[in-house]
Amino acid sequence: MELEHSDSIQNQNTTNLMNYVFQSFTVVIDKGVAFVTFDYGETNILDITLVTELDKLAKMLEVDESIKVIVFQSANPDYFLSHADFKLLQNFRDQGVYDSDEMPLYSGLLEKFRIMPKATIAKIQGRARGGGAEFIMAMDMSFGAMNSALLSQMEIIIGILPGGGAAQYLARKVGRSRAMEICLGGGDFDALEAEKYGYINRAIPDDEIDSFVEDLAYRIATYPAKAIAYNKATVNLFEKDREQEFIISNQWFAELVKTTEFDDRVDKFFSQGGQTRKGELSNWKEWARKLK
Repeated sequence: MELEHSDSIQNQNTTNLMNYVFQSFTVVIDKGVAFVTFDYGETNILDITLVTELDKLAKMLEVDESIKVIVFQSANPDYFLSHADFKLLQNFRDQGVYDSDEMPLYSGLLEKFRIMPKATIAKIQGRARGGGAEFIMAMDMSFGAMNSALLSQMEIIIGILPGGGAAQYLARKVGRSRAMEICLGGGDFDALEAEKYGYINRAIPDDEIDSFVEDLAYRIATYPAKAIAYNKATVNLFEKDREQEFIISNQWFAELVKTTEFDDRVDKFFSQGGQTRKGELSNWKEWARKLK
């Protein structure tokens, strides 16, 4: 699919973003806002293609001075962004990818979005679980559709922990006890529950969320780029130097993906319809029952 680019954009130090074709999402740029729309397979699964393309996108966006705001959304009404491809986690484990004392791949990707000098917004319609929910937490702002948004850190049900930093994000966003409930419970949170906990900014009626997010994004894009960057950097001052947290968490993650319990649960997960559009419409409390 071709990328679109508004004629109203002044190309300053722009990248070749508008000429780049992605497999897992499309990009439309208008009035200083980049609208990134996930559209990948049945569930927008976080496999190597999607993660690699997000990393490529992050590098392009960071240096493109014509873009001040990035909005992430989905063309799939049931799935915003899914968890990691569990077969990929097994392959990475077998290749020794997790046996490292460096910044983990996905944590490093999320940090690029968290600290880049652009405003980032997640418009959540559909499910965002595991790595998909972690992605949302790396955004500057997130808004969920009342009747369709669901968030979950369901990793514990598969026998692992959130590998992209969800525990660290959540402890800061919602507090220790609520972070424990989310990570240890593994259940889904709808938009209203997520708003109450501070998991997202706001729950918005489904028929209002498009206009709300667009109005906010376009308004921010009218402000000076340096003011946007410095406001974001000022807020981020309280949570600098997080790399060591992610490295320690990755070491524990590496232990868990090597267990037989993880492989057994992954096998059950796929046999019950995991990573299919229909199969993952089930609530993750139901998945907990299936995989025990």
